[in-house]
Order: sequence, then C-alpha cells, then structure tokens
Amino acid sequence: MPPAEQSSAADKPQHSGSPEATRVLIVEDHRVVAEGLAALINDQDDMHVIGNVGNVADCVQAATDLNPDVVLLDFRLPDGSGPDAAAAIRTIRPAAKMIFLTREDTDAARFAAVQSGASAFLHKSRAAAEVVAAIRDVARGKMLITPRTIATLLAKRRSIEAQLERLTPREKEVLRLMAEGYPSRSIAAD
Repeated sequence: MPPAEQSSAADKPQHSGSPEATRVLIVEDHRVVAEGLAALINDQDDMHVIGNVGNVADCVQAATDLNPDVVLLDFRLPDGSGPDAAAAIRTIRPAAKMIFLTREDTDAARFAAVQSGASAFLHKSRAAAEVVAAIRDVARGKMLITPRTIATLLAKRRSIEAQLERLTPREKEVLRLMAEGYPSRSIAAD
C-alpha cells in the first residue's frame, strides 16, 4: 500500500518551542510515522518540529526556508534517497545535523549515510526515548556513528572494491546486466 500523500510544503509545527529549542525537520514519506515522530518531538521542552515533508525535493526546499538544526531522514524516499537529500541540504545548510531513522539495516546504507555526513544512523525499531536522546546529542554536536564503525565500513568497502578488481571484463559485464535486471537467459545469450 503506498504511503499517504504528504504536503508539498513543510507542515506547521504543533507548538512554537522556545527560541533555544532544537529545530527539527522530519523527512519521512509514511504519514503515520511522520506524525508519530512529530508528536514525540513536540512533546519535548527542548526541541520542536519546524517541518514535515515526504520527499527529497520538498526536503531541500524546507531546509532552505526553515533552517533546521537537525534533519531526521528516512533512507528511502519516493523521489530519491535520504543520502541524496542529506547531500543537497549540506550544500545549502552546512551546519544542519543529519540523523537517519530507517528500516534499512545494511552496511551499504550505513556507508551511504556516513558519506552524506550523517551524525547518527538509527533503526526504526529503536525506542522513542533513544530517538529523542539521539536528537539531543546530535544537536549538541555529538557524532553517534563511532570512528570504529566508520573504519569497519571503510575496510569492508575496500575489500569489496578489491574483489571487484579481480573480476574479468565479462564477469563485470554480467554483474552490471544482473544489476540492471536482465534475465539470466538474456545475459547468457550475449
């Protein structure tokens, strides 16, 4: 079932929050999740939601218009990815901190988040209190993706790249065709 339609502009926050409160932009294409996150965040005294959008294009526009302190991003969005959005936001709001809150649980997703400048990568199965704590920590400048995790991801990436270098040109072509969705019979016939 497709996610519910979201507004093309940032939704109004539940409350204005204090001037020192952390300003959070939610980028989540599943409306019930986005609304739940907004209620959770707006229930805190030290943070408030300034916008709630469901795709990359609206996210970039909202970040431009609303100047968030923290952007809470899903990894997969209808018109791109969270890392695409984070990279675009970094160019217009370099001080904004990025937190990925996602169902993705792969090294490739974590690596993409790190490359896009994320400060945290949380699975959606985390408790509400952990999400709130992560927003607070990241807003204060804390990096929740540890150097050890980054080093491990880089080592795995180098290992994969080394393995790919050992492939023959035909093996690389077969992999490319498989990734593009060609059926095995078609690949074998080439």
